[in-house]
Amino acid sequence: MNNEQFQIKNNDILRNCFDLKTIKIIIPLAIPVIIENILQVLLSTTDTYFAGKLNSNAIAAVGITSLIMNIYIAFFIAVGIGTTTIVSRNIGLNKPNKAAEAVKQSILLTVIISLIIGIISYIFADPILRILGAKPEVLVYALPYFMAVAVPSVFLCLMLVLSSALRGAGDTKIPMVVSLVANLINIILNYILIFGIWNFKGLGIVGGGLATTIARIIAVIMLLTCLCKGKTIIKLNLFSKWIIDQKLLISISRIGIPAGIEKLIMRFGQLVYGAMIIALGTSAYVAHNIAGTIESYSYLPAMGFGVAAATMVGNNLGANKPEEAKKFALAANTLSTILMVIIGIFFFIAAPFLVKVFTSDKEVQRLVVAVIRIIALFQPFLSLTLVISSALQGAGDTKFPMYSTLIGIWGIRVVFGYLFSIIFDLGLVGIWLAYSLDIIIRGILLLLRFLKDKWKSIKIS
Repeated sequence: MNNEQFQIKNNDILRNCFDLKTIKIIIPLAIPVIIENILQVLLSTTDTYFAGKLNSNAIAAVGITSLIMNIYIAFFIAVGIGTTTIVSRNIGLNKPNKAAEAVKQSILLTVIISLIIGIISYIFADPILRILGAKPEVLVYALPYFMAVAVPSVFLCLMLVLSSALRGAGDTKIPMVVSLVANLINIILNYILIFGIWNFKGLGIVGGGLATTIARIIAVIMLLTCLCKGKTIIKLNLFSKWIIDQKLLISISRIGIPAGIEKLIMRFGQLVYGAMIIALGTSAYVAHNIAGTIESYSYLPAMGFGVAAATMVGNNLGANKPEEAKKFALAANTLSTILMVIIGIFFFIAAPFLVKVFTSDKEVQRLVVAVIRIIALFQPFLSLTLVISSALQGAGDTKFPMYSTLIGIWGIRVVFGYLFSIIFDLGLVGIWLAYSLDIIIRGILLLLRFLKDKWKSIKIS
């Protein structure tokens, strides 16, 4: 195909992708995921909130544990993405039984990975926490909390993978409802297990960890119940023979491993990135954390529409409708971009007011306002990066997003972050300019890859 034919073909798809039928399919898929992600943000802050009622060492314990759990989650996401891709492709092929078998193989892989992680966490908890800088006074709180959350990480992993399976089957409502229930249980149990009730005196910070784990156990039971009772197109039979299917496990791993490596690249890049920010001083570090908290809410539409794109790409490729797959992905990105542009405009205008919710320090306020306005400007590219990356992953093309993340994080964000912030003396603003440059270049690279259509020919067993 020459460049002129390529341009005409893609222009036709862009004109046709925004029809009412497409919108009616994408929005019901995306909205529950957006709500679920809001709930996940709230869930992640519940332990921190209640820990704050104890003392600053307890807050530090939760923060250090979260850093480690984010690395663990990279492995769990690898299985989740592999599951979503294979399930959605088999649903498109009208092979729900094979999709169900893929879920069972994912559960087996999940249990193996998370048990290994749990054993490592139990044996090496103390040195892991010390390596990450936990001082003796923090370690007193961090060690029991880490044990309560990280050792039984099998439940977190199962929660992520089972939710991924349901989304791959086109059901985003059940994971949302389960997340809501898990949030409510976590909030109630956090209060009871940390502070006590009636004659029960509470367990302190370890109670917060147990509350989170119990909430995850209940979530896993709910998700398994829905899958086993056939509440969706997939119906699991947990009592049938559990035989390792080497071919399916290889397929899940082949798709998932690059996605997991991508997340690890991001996590370790963020550690280096974070060290540069700490070197800029306390005000810059506080401002960065506040800006990051505000920015986390801008991700939510793209994450929701990204799941919708991945699901519909997989379904339509399975049904041998590659042009429909492309249409759905571009429509999902368009809807996401519209929402994120609106968020960007709001951020730009409301920045001076938003910052006052978090701090009264004038220097921190000045830095946060500048950063939020940078965030506001790159919202369309953030949408492009997240949605198109998800669409490629839904097609089984997980290597290119991994390579683009490697280039973006280490070749652009870290290098230019140092150049702008230290050499050009732009401080925190320079760090976020490098971040925006990474997002812009990565978004363009991913879009070019997507429009070249190589993902349409990827075979999945």
